[in-house]
Amino acid sequence: MILAGDIGGTHARLALFESEGGKLKETVGETFPSRDYKTLEEIVAKFTAAHPLKVEVACFGIAGPVRNGRSETPNLAWVVDAKLLAKAAGIASLHLINDLEANAFGIATLSEKDFTVLNPGTPDAAANQAVISAGTGLGEAGLYWDGKYHRAFASEGGHCDFAPRDELESELLFWLRKQFGHASWERVLSGPGLYNIYKFLCDTGRGEEPKWFAEETAHTDASAVISRAALENRCELCVKALDMFVSFYAAEAGNLALKIMALGGVFLGGGIAPKIAGKLKQPMFMKSFANKGRMSALLESIPVSIILNDLTALMGAARCAALDVGLA
Repeated sequence: MILAGDIGGTHARLALFESEGGKLKETVGETFPSRDYKTLEEIVAKFTAAHPLKVEVACFGIAGPVRNGRSETPNLAWVVDAKLLAKAAGIASLHLINDLEANAFGIATLSEKDFTVLNPGTPDAAANQAVISAGTGLGEAGLYWDGKYHRAFASEGGHCDFAPRDELESELLFWLRKQFGHASWERVLSGPGLYNIYKFLCDTGRGEEPKWFAEETAHTDASAVISRAALENRCELCVKALDMFVSFYAAEAGNLALKIMALGGVFLGGGIAPKIAGKLKQPMFMKSFANKGRMSALLESIPVSIILNDLTALMGAARCAALDVGLA
């Protein structure tokens, strides 16, 4: 039995898996609101008490950098330690990996129906691959071919310096610096990032906030309101904000593809991409993705897809654990 976890800033998903013929099968799973708990150990102890099955190995994907089995999560006030988690779960072997690393490991468990193709490209099955996921934060990871499997590796590329491409984006950069000091890609390419773009457009006189905005955001996430209003085409300011967001998503996806030569494909994960798939399918995305000067032809040849399955990171954590003990 394998215990797997996908631990994000909003939700913590835990599940038990069995390996049957080299394939993973979930037997039971639960989702917990992350911010309702002071520690991850509380969640793990609650889950294992409710499902007291013998676990051989565990792996958790966590939204934050992992060093020596320990992570201080940037979007939660948690310090997560693999040894303490293993004790809470009552198992000997527990791995702690970055959530995007888990997401990357999970790609191999998916089928064709779990993807929306944005660019078919010319895939190279033995080449590197990349995953970029905008959600509560911005995660990035890569995969390399070891001769048998694609092996995932972590990155904190979402916290790299945001790079403007024109005068408007240069103004946005200065605005972000005033707000946050350091302007990273996560500040424009995440749920909160979409709201930052919207606020910038408001503050610089590029749109007027609609009267209904304050009412709708009183009890709902502002970014969700912005994206919904943009997709429904009922607010010009929201449309502008989402268009900039999509262009940024494409630009940074292209940056990541170049940095690790992801000729095997680029995958958009996270919770936002499936919700705005209609926007991402428009020509603007691939135009911004491939707009890299002398490298444009190379970018145009790279397959790009949206991951639709929101359990990919959970499956990836289970697969990582299974590979460790020879069950996958």
